[in-house]
Amino acid sequence: MIYTSYELVWLFFVYSFLGWCLEVVYAGAGQKEFVNRGFLNGILCPVYGFAMVFMLVFMDSLKESWFYLFLGCLIVGTVTELATGLALEKIFHLRLWDYSGKKFQAGGYVCAAASIAWGILGLIVILFLNPCFLMVIWKIPGLLGVVILIVLMVILAADTLTTTAALLKIKNQSPAFLEIAEGFTHASKSLQGIIVRVVHRRMNRAFPGMKKREVQTEEEQQELVFQKTIFAYGCSFHKILWIFVLGAFFGDLTETVFCRITMDRWMSRSSVVYGPFSLVWGIGVAGATILLYQYRNREDRYIFLAGTFLGGAYEYICSVFTELAFGTVFWDYSKIPFNLGGRINLLYCFFWGIAAWVWMKLLYPKVSSWIEEVPKKAGTFLSYVVLIFMVWNVLVSGLALARYSERAQGIPAENRVSVWIDKTFPDQRMEAIYPNAKMTEEVL
Repeated sequence: MIYTSYELVWLFFVYSFLGWCLEVVYAGAGQKEFVNRGFLNGILCPVYGFAMVFMLVFMDSLKESWFYLFLGCLIVGTVTELATGLALEKIFHLRLWDYSGKKFQAGGYVCAAASIAWGILGLIVILFLNPCFLMVIWKIPGLLGVVILIVLMVILAADTLTTTAALLKIKNQSPAFLEIAEGFTHASKSLQGIIVRVVHRRMNRAFPGMKKREVQTEEEQQELVFQKTIFAYGCSFHKILWIFVLGAFFGDLTETVFCRITMDRWMSRSSVVYGPFSLVWGIGVAGATILLYQYRNREDRYIFLAGTFLGGAYEYICSVFTELAFGTVFWDYSKIPFNLGGRINLLYCFFWGIAAWVWMKLLYPKVSSWIEEVPKKAGTFLSYVVLIFMVWNVLVSGLALARYSERAQGIPAENRVSVWIDKTFPDQRMEAIYPNAKMTEEVL
């Protein structure tokens, strides 16, 4: 099922609220009192909203197979929870939950029990709850529904801003957000003080196990010094950017050589119109680095299994996204055994697992050290140049693919940008760049 933006925003708020209710009930059962369990001050848990929306968009096509649907929802929910936990600790240096005492956990961010719960929730939502909620949403008058959503988004934005500013004021770090907190002070010192005290008190009550990481050891202090003096030290923005670029380039090169060996012909495997870059590989390698960085020293089998599941889920999501966004299927594994809707297959999932092990155990340490040897000023300048180029490349590629689909439907160019795209990237050139691209039936 293809959802409209209007429906997805509504569903985000619905499941954010239901997630908050679920957390409150869970906390109340354990602490015998009402506790607002959300990260925000309001009655929303956005992590539930985002996770469920991701499941609806990317896993809806698995409704006919409850096992694969359960597995897909389990992976999406687990990755969302892991990414949220890592982001909160990176930004606030706080842990709002900790599964360290549970069996089969990873760094305290996720555990087997929570992952199974995500899978069950996804099944219940997609198969039973979501159709009912959609019926209610469709009955809301259009203008009224839009007005309500605008009000909800304004409230959510204000809540997010005030909570973030208050928490960072408590931590007394991050100058950018401290300026936001100071803005509240100038507007109303008393209100800002109340916000800080309420948020601090509520966070301690809601998450009694909350940990505040402080630089205490000599090793941590030394790491802070390295971050200021060494280019792209650790798992920083610049390191991830260059890993993305290198992964996209060598991923495209690998697939090109693979096609030459197996199909006896050279074939473009690029995702963009300028240069040999495969975004699927680039995002996959960068994402794997972010998610597995803290576990890079774990045993080989953990890295392999994580790569197998995460890689398979990632490739499936990429397939659904490109089909929904551009009406184009870029790969089809229907003829390969043990495939799932032609989007992924077991053999390639194992390849993802092997690739994750090779990357984290063999290649990443060397590539990381090479990147860190670049002079800090030169590296920073080159990073922003590459970033601007890749953003432009992706933007133009998206426009070119959109016009490629529109031309297949007989839609003429309506503005100067469309005319330039048609002239610069005609069908012949697009077919050379994307030889395996197939229009879906909806487009044709």
